[in-house]
Amino acid sequence: MGFLKDFKTFALKGNVMDMAVGVIIGGAFGKIVTSLVNDILMPPIGMLLGNVNFKDLKVNLAALKDAAVSVVNEGAAPSEPVYWNYGAFIQQIVDFTILAFCVFLLVKFMTRLSNLKKKEEEKPAAPAAPPAPSKEEVLLTEIRDLLKEKK
Repeated sequence: MGFLKDFKTFALKGNVMDMAVGVIIGGAFGKIVTSLVNDILMPPIGMLLGNVNFKDLKVNLAALKDAAVSVVNEGAAPSEPVYWNYGAFIQQIVDFTILAFCVFLLVKFMTRLSNLKKKEEEKPAAPAAPPAPSKEEVLLTEIRDLLKEKK
């Protein structure tokens, strides 16, 4: 039972719950950024590059092999196509770069908000008015003033 109790204590700590929320929000944020890249940014970029869709960029490695084999064996049958999908790799690099930039901006914004909050908390309060003198202090002040007058 001690193990289960320890696990429950661990799982319900604030840090673990915060991390779980962060992972869930991060997954959703990743999907938003992926959609931004695939649906908003890449179509105009592909159009500017001559109606290129990066995901369709590939090299047929089997065709290269068949060309080399056909020189050696005149009657060789063509192989099944094997593709080197370098366009998908380029797409993933663009996705990562944009996602990293968005996360950077988000962290920078959150840090700035945190610093503003700290500055507001650290502002020194207006100096409090000095407390009213006690009856004893008032009496002693009067005695001092009377003694000064007699001199």
